[in-house]
Order: sequence, then C-alpha cells, then structure tokens
Amino acid sequence: MEQMFRYLLTALISTVAACQFIQVITRYVFETPIMGLEETALIPTIWLYIMGSVNASREDTQIRANVLEIFLKTDHARAILQAISEIISIAISIWLTWWAWLYFTYSLRVWKGTPTLYIPTFIYESALFLGLLMMTAFTIWHLVRNLQYLLGYRTKPDHKIDPDLPTTNEVEEFKILADTQKDNNNG
Repeated sequence: MEQMFRYLLTALISTVAACQFIQVITRYVFETPIMGLEETALIPTIWLYIMGSVNASREDTQIRANVLEIFLKTDHARAILQAISEIISIAISIWLTWWAWLYFTYSLRVWKGTPTLYIPTFIYESALFLGLLMMTAFTIWHLVRNLQYLLGYRTKPDHKIDPDLPTTNEVEEFKILADTQKDNNNG
C-alpha cells in the first residue's frame, strides 16, 4: 500500500507542477494563457491534498502536540493516552465524513460543472468524502492496534518514545553538528 500511495502522490504532484509550468510559460512567455487549465489543474490539486492527508493518517504521522507523552513514563500510559486521542479523532472524523457525504450527494444531485470546460465538479468534490472515509478507517485501524497492545495481544506499542530524550529531526541534526564540532576541535 505504501508503494501505491508513493506513486499516486508522485503522479498527482507532477501533474500539478506540470500544469503550473505550462500556465506560466504560456501566459508570461507566449502571452497567451490556456483557457480552462486552472479548472483542469484543480482536480489533481484537490486530490493531492486529500490523498496526502490520507497517507499521513495511514502512516499515523499527523501533526500532534505530544506534550503529555513526554511526562508519561510507561508505554502503557502512553498507549492509553493514544487510545483516548484516537477515540476523539474517530468521533470527529465520523462527524466530518457525514457532512462530506451530504455535500457529495448534493453535488451529485445538482450536477454542477466548471465554468469554462463544463467538467463535472463531483470529480473533485468526491475527494473530500472518500478521503475522510479512508482517514476514519485508518484511525480505527490504529485504535485497534493500540487496543491490542493494551489488552496484551501485541508485545510492542506502535509509538515508543523515550521520555528522557524525545527525538526529532532537529535533535538528530544538532547531534551531527555537535559531533563534527568535536572532531574539528580534536583534530
């Protein structure tokens, strides 16, 4: 599944970049913009944002404020906090998915089209509903895995954090810089 998301997101971002490149060249170099290119570029752009969010939900790498996790000493306590967080996320996701479903059914019923090319707007309006549906499913999956750990069916939690030294990319970069400074001072 990871490879599918990698190829899908790469194709979407490449399409968006190509559309923007073509529009800039035709508008500012040839001074003849391509009519309807913005409408066409909107489709992969919206799908890119939504599928990127789905991928973050699949990988469980959404942006979080993990302040409480630093103060918790055991993996079990962190897993309980994670389960509470996932239950709240699922409740909000279901509510948002319901609203996205209502909007999607409205767009199918009205059958709007884009102003220039008359592309049916449900093509990109469906992205929100489908994306939220997948995000909810992945959050439920992470909750199930977390509950399996809490109930003893799994031996390791998905998220193991050392409370004494939380690591981030910045911490790793500082370690590398500190090591090179030591080498320069010693040599």
